[in-house]
Amino acid sequence: MQSLESRIITSISKRGRGTIVSPLDYAGYGDSKAVQKAFERLTATGKLIKVARGLYCYPKIDKVLGLGTLYPTIEDIAAAIARRDKAKIVPTGAYALNKLGLSTQLPMNVVYLTDGSPRKVKLEGNKGIQFKHTAKKNMAFQNGIAMLLTFALREIGENNITDTQLTRVHNLVKTIPFETIKKDFALIPAWIRKIILNSYE
Repeated sequence: MQSLESRIITSISKRGRGTIVSPLDYAGYGDSKAVQKAFERLTATGKLIKVARGLYCYPKIDKVLGLGTLYPTIEDIAAAIARRDKAKIVPTGAYALNKLGLSTQLPMNVVYLTDGSPRKVKLEGNKGIQFKHTAKKNMAFQNGIAMLLTFALREIGENNITDTQLTRVHNLVKTIPFETIKKDFALIPAWIRKIILNSYE
């Protein structure tokens, strides 16, 4: 009969390298303390890596460049937390600007807006993820780029956007069919709508 950790790692491995899981995903495998201990043993043997409190990764292994165990990205971890909490998230602040190519700065602490519970998640090193609660209506965008763009431009401010950033925004918007982004206009501030409309001229 397979040990508890063998059953857990067999199940996780079927989901593929890079999978991020929680002991809660395996609550049906046994007593919660036993499951937690199994995750701790799998981590101690290097089969899993702990990425945050209550989150573990079945890591990708780089054999081509000899980099060994590859740590998941902040985006991967945030997405896993959102799936676990059944919440929607969107990057905001400096991270949103970086993702859209509007800034080269990458913050150590990444901020997401969420319709779920607010929380701070400490990662390895000095990095972290902060989830700030926002109303569900603010997350009701149908187009992901339109939502990200809205929060990024609000971070910059109407009077602070540079010509370089404006050009980048125009080029991004042109990749979105107008009829698609138009559906989200009710959620977009007037000054940002004006920038979007100017992109299609």
